[in-house]
Amino acid sequence: MSALGGKPVLVLPEGTRRLIGRDAQRMNILAARVIGEAVRTTLGPRGMDKMLVDSLGDVVITNDGVTILKEMEVEHPAAKMMVEVAKTQDEQVGDGTTTAVVIAGELLHEAERLLDQSIHPTVIAGGYRLAAEKAQQILESIAEPLKISDDEILKKIAMTAMSGKKAEGSREKLADLVVKAVKQIVDKTDGGYIADIDYIGVEKKPGESTEDSKLIHGVILDKERVHPGMPKRVKNAKIALLDCALEIEKTETDAEIRITSPDQLKAFMNEEESILKGMVDKIAATGANVIICQKGIDDLAQHYLAKAGIYAVRRAKKSDMEKLARATGGKVVTNLDDLTANDLGYASLVEERKIGDDKMTFVEGCKDPKAVSILVRGGTEHVVDEVERAVHDALCVVGAAIEDGKYVVGGGAPEIELAKQLREYSETVGGREALAINAFANAVESIPRTLAENAGLDSIDILVELRAKHEKPDGKYLGIDAYKGIVDMCKEGVIEPLRSKTQAIKSASEAAIMILRIDDVIAASKREISPPRGPSKEGEEEIGE
Repeated sequence: MSALGGKPVLVLPEGTRRLIGRDAQRMNILAARVIGEAVRTTLGPRGMDKMLVDSLGDVVITNDGVTILKEMEVEHPAAKMMVEVAKTQDEQVGDGTTTAVVIAGELLHEAERLLDQSIHPTVIAGGYRLAAEKAQQILESIAEPLKISDDEILKKIAMTAMSGKKAEGSREKLADLVVKAVKQIVDKTDGGYIADIDYIGVEKKPGESTEDSKLIHGVILDKERVHPGMPKRVKNAKIALLDCALEIEKTETDAEIRITSPDQLKAFMNEEESILKGMVDKIAATGANVIICQKGIDDLAQHYLAKAGIYAVRRAKKSDMEKLARATGGKVVTNLDDLTANDLGYASLVEERKIGDDKMTFVEGCKDPKAVSILVRGGTEHVVDEVERAVHDALCVVGAAIEDGKYVVGGGAPEIELAKQLREYSETVGGREALAINAFANAVESIPRTLAENAGLDSIDILVELRAKHEKPDGKYLGIDAYKGIVDMCKEGVIEPLRSKTQAIKSASEAAIMILRIDDVIAASKREISPPRGPSKEGEEEIGE
């Protein structure tokens, strides 16, 4: 608002809030740091869990960073940017979401100290960019090579991702399943490997223990057979994958059929029946004894399929159809007339099994399936949900490690090494940017500091000791074990994919720089939207006043 000749000139609408300069920066930094502090205590094998209760009273208990932030109803725009950091990390790597958010929060905390020393935000942003680029190079230099045949290392990567979660008690069994699953669906390319974990289906069912989770060399469909007269179990299954309905199609245009006598009605119904029987005969002629249909199956068609001894499932998800095509070697057919014996997939067994209260279809025993499924079990629904999240994280990190062919140790060791080398680098840069690079090094060190705090150790003593030991030539693998103190993390088997660290640094630094460069926040007042009116007393809808 400004004044002109004694009269105020309203530039912005009434009710708009505006923060300028240091006030805007302070508010944004505070909001972002609150998000970092919310997930900080979940970091590491001794991290605590959060209980999240939504507006409907549904409860989620987890220590998975991205799940916590997705469930929180965040209002502040700067805080929303921090949630985006976690989501990006989850999409790119699948693990390390808490690390990325904690580092972003600490970068802003360190930036606030520099702002108090009258250092311009642009200078801090420039220093952070230099530090982030150097950090990528340092991480590449301390990473170790990894081959797809290194099963033991891949299992350790999976177990590290699951540590601190409810799956920890059975993590060896789950890690074994995860590594086998990822290696099964990996595609070799000229430049290396592609591990698309979308081809690994994870089905969760409460009941039994986590140890009873199993890997299926095929696909689990959360569907039952459509007719009780169909066989429950089909050996040496020849599977037709249909993306067309086994129903009488309605006409494209509006049509009217006039029937004037019972004979005409009977002829009409007989024709419908013969069309459906013809469809089933076409399928049976190809030798198919299992049908997985993406669309509907008419009741009469179900009867004929049951009489022909064909097992059928309807309304399968598109993603499941893609998995089935990769697993069984079949082709998804969109027109029934085009179905031939060559389009059929193969599985040694298709069976309907009752798991808990639900009936599910198991398609297993495929020859060389490029899509597999993991059935996750657990004592209660909350446990199963958390174990599924742990398995998802493990699948993602093993896939990332195979694709990149590089890994680093965990337990805060790479962060301490990173901070040490960044401080050395800051001396070569000089000027005010050097202060920002040092601040970046301090922020990265927040990871080992938080690990120590969450383990109940003295964080200052641990950090001082770690810094001293990393100065020695053989100290780069030393990190924090929550139970033993400072140990060689490589010997302890605490290993993470390189991408987990590089992506965390990229996402955190970019988000921090973006928030730092904001010096004006203009927030419009929220408009009250009146709910739509229902019908009036006379039963007619009111369209307007």
